[in-house]
Amino acid sequence: MAKKPDPVPEEIVFERSSGNVFADLGLPEAEENKTKAVLAFRLNERIKAMGLKQADIAKRLRIAQPNVSALANYRLDNFSSEKLMEFFNLLGYDVDVYIRSTRAKRLGAMHVFMAV
Repeated sequence: MAKKPDPVPEEIVFERSSGNVFADLGLPEAEENKTKAVLAFRLNERIKAMGLKQADIAKRLRIAQPNVSALANYRLDNFSSEKLMEFFNLLGYDVDVYIRSTRAKRLGAMHVFMAV
């Protein structure tokens, strides 16, 4: 006998994201973690485009190969935003920091933009 499908709930409730999954989950240091995640994502894009082995990347970033693996797998506890920006420098990229007033009366936010 065929299994009956689960009943469909009458109402599905959605909650709009703040744009920061770390804040939505109530995690500490949400802005810093979001910034690090975006920096790591962009850094991993550049590293992948280089087509080098992790050992070669480790030499260029002046870190041990297991740390390259941690970076590639977004285990970022041992990396600060500043260290991730330094990695861009070591790969031949300039990093500019731009600070401006918010457009509304609210707390400021971090944004990372990548020019290629």
